[in-house]
Amino acid sequence: MKLKFKIIHSLIAIAGFLSSCSDSFLDRPPLSAISIDNFYQTSADLKLATAALYAGTPWAGWLYSSYLPIGEVLSGNMTLGWNDDAAQFNSFSVTGLNGGVIAAWQGMYNVVGHCNVTINSINEKAPATIPVEDVNQAIAETKFIRAYAYYNLVLLWKDIPIIEDNLLLIKMPLVNRNPANDVYQFIVNDLTFAAKNLPPTNEKGRVSTWSAQGLLAKVYLTWSGLNSPVSEQRDQALLDSAKIYASNVCKNSGLELMSDYAEIFKTANNDNPESLFALQWDSSTSDWLSGNMLQIYSSGSIDISPNGSAGWFSILPTVDIYNQYSEKDVVRRKATFMLKGDYYPELNRAGGGYTFKGDAGLKKHIIGTNKDNNAATMTLTSSAEHTALLRLSDVYLVYAEAILGNSTTSTDIDALLYFNKVRQRAGLDPVSSLDADVILKERRIELAGEGQYWFDLVRLSYYNPAKAISILNKEKRFTFTISDGVVTEGEPANTITQATAGTFTLPIPSADITANPKLLEPAVPYKFLK
Repeated sequence: MKLKFKIIHSLIAIAGFLSSCSDSFLDRPPLSAISIDNFYQTSADLKLATAALYAGTPWAGWLYSSYLPIGEVLSGNMTLGWNDDAAQFNSFSVTGLNGGVIAAWQGMYNVVGHCNVTINSINEKAPATIPVEDVNQAIAETKFIRAYAYYNLVLLWKDIPIIEDNLLLIKMPLVNRNPANDVYQFIVNDLTFAAKNLPPTNEKGRVSTWSAQGLLAKVYLTWSGLNSPVSEQRDQALLDSAKIYASNVCKNSGLELMSDYAEIFKTANNDNPESLFALQWDSSTSDWLSGNMLQIYSSGSIDISPNGSAGWFSILPTVDIYNQYSEKDVVRRKATFMLKGDYYPELNRAGGGYTFKGDAGLKKHIIGTNKDNNAATMTLTSSAEHTALLRLSDVYLVYAEAILGNSTTSTDIDALLYFNKVRQRAGLDPVSSLDADVILKERRIELAGEGQYWFDLVRLSYYNPAKAISILNKEKRFTFTISDGVVTEGEPANTITQATAGTFTLPIPSADITANPKLLEPAVPYKFLK
């Protein structure tokens, strides 16, 4: 569908989005009770409206088609050979007709649209009887989610349209792209407001000021490369901002890493303190593309799937990601990828646990049966896992990278402290010095299977494109088998072309270009609303 139609601009759409939220996250009113006249009238109404933004069809389509294919397959962590779209990601031959590209573009702009409607409705409809702090907190929560969506869009497409008021699309449906620098400024504005107006402790599952400050640190770190004053150098002022916000989260939030890496991804620990932002899925939903569908990527049997339905297609680790793990890094590897003979007591508990019999397969996001998760209504397309999109360990590593900045190496006490917290949680020895390669590798392993590595490579491409291109072109982007400890490499599923600087910017969906030719014109400065 066209961009102007995909960005929703009605309260009816908000009501539909609301119906996809988790019962454990809020108690929903009947949809018939939600209208322009009688909603947004109390603090409770505002909580319901913002809760609606944490799940639903826009997120579901993106999670199903884009989250792993772009974040993991395009980056070289995994392979997925079941259709042409996946083959394009594996071979750097992505077109504007790619389903994952379309889902990411449309999904994130739909999230933006819902956020815009929510903000405007609160501003227009909330009466003066609602405490100002409640109004500001609701807007802050919404701006955080809008910022996250825009951060995804700018990383994938660089220059993109900034849509702040959907009503303007009615008068001017054809919009220009705006420069990436303006997009980053817009994101920072949203997150700065969120950081100031969100509480340090919020209802479980909702974002807090630490969520906003953690994402701010990550955004500033990324933006610093785009504003690189010289080759292979980043903007020091933006690096300093990243360091300030990350430091605040690390030192003042009171949050700590969970002691066991594998426990993070079990449904019993949904929304644990390490999770700074997670999608709140309803495992009882039965509509297509309305729930968490990540278990369809399972390589396991019906013994570890909801309602006896095995995964539809397997997403497999590449030789390249397998080679990143040291012999001691068993905890993270096993929690992320299954290898033949791996035993998981938390899967198929009723049958005494599960031993993986394939060569290799995804473990992260594969949570098991209904009984394993005490989720009677869960199906293969409605996982009970709340998808964590920002974790505390991510911020720890952002802090270390911001401290390293433009230096070749660092022995900074804080950088080593928080970097080594991540390693030691995984059972690894601490390091005594950091450099860019060490940090990138640690991020790749720690966040594997969470859609992050492609964004890390894009961030690198901003200020050192030659190195980012070299990393992609040296990867072994194919599967492997292991027998008696001997690794045998497979063959690429398709012909892999060479990555170039253009690889790091995805094509805009073809249908949107047809509907809005202005998307092909040079980006124009954004007129920020006051």
